[in-house]
Amino acid sequence: MSPAVKLGGFAVGLVLLVGGSFAAGRILLPEDPAQQAAPVAPSPTMSGHGGGSEHGGEKPGETPAPGESDGHGGHEGGGSGEVRGLSLEQDGFRLSPPTAPDRVGQRGTLEFMIMDAEGKAVTDFEVSHEKKLHLIVVRNDGREFRHVHPTMAADGTWSIPWQWPAAGSYRMFADFVPTASGDPTTLGYAFDIPGELRPQPATKIKTTSTVDGYQVKLAGELTAHGESELTVTVTKDGKPVTTLQPYLGAYGHLVILRQGDLGYLHVHPEGAEPKKGETSGPEVTFIAQAPTESRYLLYFDFQVDGKVRTAEFVLGGDDSHEQDHESEDSDDHGHDSGEQEER
Repeated sequence: MSPAVKLGGFAVGLVLLVGGSFAAGRILLPEDPAQQAAPVAPSPTMSGHGGGSEHGGEKPGETPAPGESDGHGGHEGGGSGEVRGLSLEQDGFRLSPPTAPDRVGQRGTLEFMIMDAEGKAVTDFEVSHEKKLHLIVVRNDGREFRHVHPTMAADGTWSIPWQWPAAGSYRMFADFVPTASGDPTTLGYAFDIPGELRPQPATKIKTTSTVDGYQVKLAGELTAHGESELTVTVTKDGKPVTTLQPYLGAYGHLVILRQGDLGYLHVHPEGAEPKKGETSGPEVTFIAQAPTESRYLLYFDFQVDGKVRTAEFVLGGDDSHEQDHESEDSDDHGHDSGEQEER
């Protein structure tokens, strides 16, 4: 069994993401065929949280308030720090307006560039957990979560095959470390995909998840103002799974979203990077810090037999005493990196 480990590398980050929240019931996003070939427009709610600057209301050089995180979705040096990922620009680096399919089911490419303060495309990035850039996209109700890795062309254009599975408002996080600064950087963008949608917000605590026949259980409580130990256990057919393979230099990744504003934490086990061919399991333990008492959506990525799967959980909230013990007929989905990964 893997020992409890603290956050490091792809460490804990918090991005206070201001996004349009889904109202209960049925909504219809506007359709405009004339915009089919145009870049998907950002949501007007992507300005900084707190209504001040692009960085969540902070002024350059200000020290964040206690409890705020650096917002980084997982590179070295995570922990308390300034809020990030709230805008297209941070520390002199800017995200060019991405282009992507603008209809559900339309196959295409998601493309964007990272620009420097002089408007030049950035092409030099440090490798962090085996990748130069980590891309996370999620719908505002917490559904349709993806953690993928686009490829960069010589001119600095990042791209990945893309298809929207359902209508809704989505949030994109681009996490990277520019060689020029050496600092973890997180840039955010919003997409509105038209169509008819029934939001599916989490309403109950959920500590078990079934993915492709794997039973995944989460133990622990996520509380504010202190460290929380969370242990994930993977079994199959009632037997412990000890064949968890390294994925991006670790045996598992855990992303945590605060329901409502999608406050974003990305936690990752610390410790020596697994050697090639090594396996582990059935437990993976994380230490996380929640910024507030709230309901949180958790996504655990793990790899077995070369395939990455995602187990989903829900912790916290006013109905913490109620739990949804998932049956074998789970609607959870495994994240198969082959469809959206780099080509």
